[in-house]
Amino acid sequence: MKHLLIIALFVGSFATALAQDPPPPASKPDEELKCKEADARIKQFSDQNAMLKAKLDAVKADIAKAESDLASAVTSLKKCNDDIYALVGATEADVNAFRQRLGQIEGRVRELQRLSQEQLIARQGDVRSTDRDLNALAQEQLAVLPEFYDRIASLHNDIQRLYVKNPEKAYVVGTWAENRDCLWNIAGRSEIYSDPMLWPRIWQANIDQIKNPDVIQPGWTLKVPANAPLNDDEKRAERVYWRKKRQAAAAAATEQAPAAPTTAPAGAKKSEAGN
Repeated sequence: MKHLLIIALFVGSFATALAQDPPPPASKPDEELKCKEADARIKQFSDQNAMLKAKLDAVKADIAKAESDLASAVTSLKKCNDDIYALVGATEADVNAFRQRLGQIEGRVRELQRLSQEQLIARQGDVRSTDRDLNALAQEQLAVLPEFYDRIASLHNDIQRLYVKNPEKAYVVGTWAENRDCLWNIAGRSEIYSDPMLWPRIWQANIDQIKNPDVIQPGWTLKVPANAPLNDDEKRAERVYWRKKRQAAAAAATEQAPAAPTTAPAGAKKSEAGN
C-alpha cells in the first residue's frame, strides 16, 4: 500500500510538471523555411523584372516610332519650305541671311526700349534709322514668309512707340547787325544749346524753311529741337554741307576769282535781307 501511494504521488508530480511546461510543437527545420521564402522572393523579382522589361521594350518601340515620325516630319517640312522658298525665288541660305538681319533689328529695338525717355529723345535718329532698315527689309519678298511676317509687323508697332515728340522751343531770328544771329551763334546761346556745334540740329528741324544754312532771314520763327547730340541724319547733312563748301572754294580758286570769306559759322553770311 505504501508503494502504491509513492507511485501515485510520482505519477501526479509528473503530470503536474507536464501541465506546467508542455513540450514544443513539432515544426519544420529552419533551413527548409528559408529555402521556400528565397524561392518565393526569386519568383517575385523575376516576375517584376519580366514586367519591367516588357514595359521597357514597349517604350523603346514607342521611341523608335516617334523618331521615325519625326524624321518623316522633318523631311516633309524641309520639302514644304523648299517649295515655299522657290515661290519667292530664294534659297535656304537667303532665308538664313534674312533671318539674321531681322534678328539684328530686333536687337536694336530691344536696346532702344530699355532707354529712359530722356535718352530716347536723344536717340531719335537711331529710331528713324532702325525704322528705315525695317521698312527696307519689309519690301523684300522673303518678308511675306509666315516665319517673318508677324515678326516684322510686331517690330513695326514697337518702333512706332519709340517715337517721341521732342519738347521744341521756338526762336525768332534777329538781325545780324544787332543780334549776330546765324545758326552757329543761335545754337551757342545759353538758352538754346550752349554749343554752336549743334547748329545742324536747327537746320534739319527747319529744312523746309532753310534751304541754305548760310542764309537765314530776320523774323523767321525757327523750331529748336531738344538738346541732344547730333543724330546720324544731322551728321550726314553737316558732312554734305562742308563738302559742298570745299568744292565751291576749289572751283573759285580754279577760276581765280576773288576768294569769298570763309563762313565758319553756318548762316553767318546773311541773317537779314540785303546783307
